[in-house]
Amino acid sequence: MAKKITLSITAVVLLAAVGYLAAQESGGRTDTGQSQQRRTGSGRGRYTRPEPLSAEAEKKILAVLEDMNKNQRRGMMNVPPEDGQLLRMLTRTNRARRVVEIGTSNGYSGIWFALALKSTGGRLITHEIDSGRAKLARQNFKRADVDDIVTLVEGDAHEEIKKLEEPIDIVFIDADKAGYMDYLKKLLPLVRPGGLVLAHNTTNAGRDMEDYLKAVTTNPDLETLFLHKQSRGIGVTLKKR
Repeated sequence: MAKKITLSITAVVLLAAVGYLAAQESGGRTDTGQSQQRRTGSGRGRYTRPEPLSAEAEKKILAVLEDMNKNQRRGMMNVPPEDGQLLRMLTRTNRARRVVEIGTSNGYSGIWFALALKSTGGRLITHEIDSGRAKLARQNFKRADVDDIVTLVEGDAHEEIKKLEEPIDIVFIDADKAGYMDYLKKLLPLVRPGGLVLAHNTTNAGRDMEDYLKAVTTNPDLETLFLHKQSRGIGVTLKKR
């Protein structure tokens, strides 16, 4: 089982890397020496390689994640730790600078994203409809020391995401399953070529999102893999163009 998970993760990391390179070819050129041109949240600009996350800072964030998984998991519908690791790897490999999450809960998956974004120099915009969970998430973001790169939007994400206008590198959907298709329709136009749309619970709740699953597997501009089928499942969709 562990071998299958490892192979799945490796395949998706390679997919993300290829997607990133494709985006570079279509959007900006890579200067292997000193600078890169790419589209960021503020439009096209010079890409500056951020400083790597220190071992001490990484240890602090991982400790908060471990505590949350141990003491806050009940009723929060958090992703499993191995799914969180996958989110981090995809974000880091894709060199994502702008991640949009639908379904914050207590901030568990958001902190996994932030762990990668601290290294890429990016930011997370995460949406939560429940005020109690949003309050807890803010507390967790603060104690993990990632609150400076996280914007938490309270309210109905179906309405709030209409306000987004800037390009997105990664979208993560983990909210009302019947609403996945609506989120896809509204956010896909903002996802850059080479960007990813990640959907949680594609295995254990797939029947509730059949329209979404059909959309991401039949659109010729998208390529989708389904991973971690032995648990809840994650759909990883590459926007090819």
